[in-house]
Amino acid sequence: MSLTEQFGKDVLITGWGHSRFGKHSDETLESLIVQVAAEAIRNAGVEPGQIDEVFLGQFNSGMVPLGFASSLALQASDELAGVPATRVENACASGSAAFHQGVKSLLAGTARTVLVIGAEKMTHATADVVGAALLGADYEMAGQHSTTGFAGLFADVANHYEKRYGAVGDVLGTIAAKNHRNGMLNPYAQLRKDLGEDFCQTVSDRNPVVAAPLRRTDCSPISDGAAALVLTTTASSLSAATIPVRLVGFGQANDFLPAGKRDPVAFAGSVTAWQRATAMAGVSLDDLDFAEVHDCFTIAELVLYEVIGLTERGAGRRAVEEGWVYRGGKLPVNLSGGLKAKGHPVGATGVSQIALAAMQLSGAAGDMQLPGARRAAVHNMGGLAVANYVSVLEAV
Repeated sequence: MSLTEQFGKDVLITGWGHSRFGKHSDETLESLIVQVAAEAIRNAGVEPGQIDEVFLGQFNSGMVPLGFASSLALQASDELAGVPATRVENACASGSAAFHQGVKSLLAGTARTVLVIGAEKMTHATADVVGAALLGADYEMAGQHSTTGFAGLFADVANHYEKRYGAVGDVLGTIAAKNHRNGMLNPYAQLRKDLGEDFCQTVSDRNPVVAAPLRRTDCSPISDGAAALVLTTTASSLSAATIPVRLVGFGQANDFLPAGKRDPVAFAGSVTAWQRATAMAGVSLDDLDFAEVHDCFTIAELVLYEVIGLTERGAGRRAVEEGWVYRGGKLPVNLSGGLKAKGHPVGATGVSQIALAAMQLSGAAGDMQLPGARRAAVHNMGGLAVANYVSVLEAV
């Protein structure tokens, strides 16, 4: 039973906006939000006054002084005055959390048109501030000093994985190279350079170890950026610049926050979120044309191949070695370049993933376009697979 059959109504993405990701010294959190909100509303062919509710995904955690950003979206138009606006936070999954809240408002019937925004401003802050902010998403390390930050936490995942299943060094470099190559085709990506497998697999002065075994190329960059979506239950605007895309399933699952209550390589919450979303959509892996997954570090993408059922546990490298996750493979993964190449402005990531998937499914992805793409899944997680979200989209 699909979402439409279960709830008796469609949820459609009818417009989107997206900034370039990277270092934006001349932009503020407000200007990024206003830019993408206005673009999404315009592309959806609706008037700002038709927006019934706004959800903003933003982590912040001290990276910007303003801790109350929900009404910034109203700066896009005076017609938005009085519209309910709520900031949603769930670590690196804040964008998907905002999206799911917007979906639930539509399904509840309390809104007919919702604006969802994900945004983060990070590059202006010092490395210490950013590191401390991100570690605020970890139960044990919040408030603690660390020289490796979240890279150290995912390095632990890689080390546990190697003890259980064998070395991962070369395959992680190959995943990084794949995503950099995909990122070259994404005009919104922060890192648009084909680094090649040799560079990504080799420790060097330009690619040092950040937290063994993870090298710099195994880590997503610090980024500024924003993305926005307009969600409705009917695609009735004749002035829309974008072709609607349908949400057919969604799922969320949270895992325990203390590390001692989680298997570090199971990503159990991601498994549950994936199962919930695909069950609602009534689809299997074979029904998907591509996936966007949360590759904050390359080891995360490797584990996620196993989470979504591309391979058995411990055999994720097969998906790379046999070409399954490349453009033209059985399930291309991170055609956008992923967080690794596109960038990872924390609160923007989930909304960006959905926006770029919608571009693919509507045939509007330009150089990134996967011919004939009809259905996709998006996976976004907060913390070390603690807050997990999956959304299944299809072409209308």
